[in-house]
Amino acid sequence: MSKSIQTRIVKIGDFQGIRIPKSLLEQIGICEEVEIEVEGDRIVIRVALKPRIGWNEAFTKMAEQHDDVLLDDFTTTEWDEVDWKW
Repeated sequence: MSKSIQTRIVKIGDFQGIRIPKSLLEQIGICEEVEIEVEGDRIVIRVALKPRIGWNEAFTKMAEQHDDVLLDDFTTTEWDEVDWKW
């Protein structure tokens, strides 16, 4: 566990905040977006998850393996063929 630091709550416009030393943020890899959550009597700040990270590589691999086909049958209607303008 790291050494704790004391800091003050500061007014930031209509908000209140704290200043977090850069060294602490670098220690856990926070550089841009964060998630903030209340757990009991604590405020937990963690790196924001990027839910689609790695998708490009996964789709590229699927295409290489010819595993990127539609799972449902594709059927057209008269409207698709006559009325729809591309």
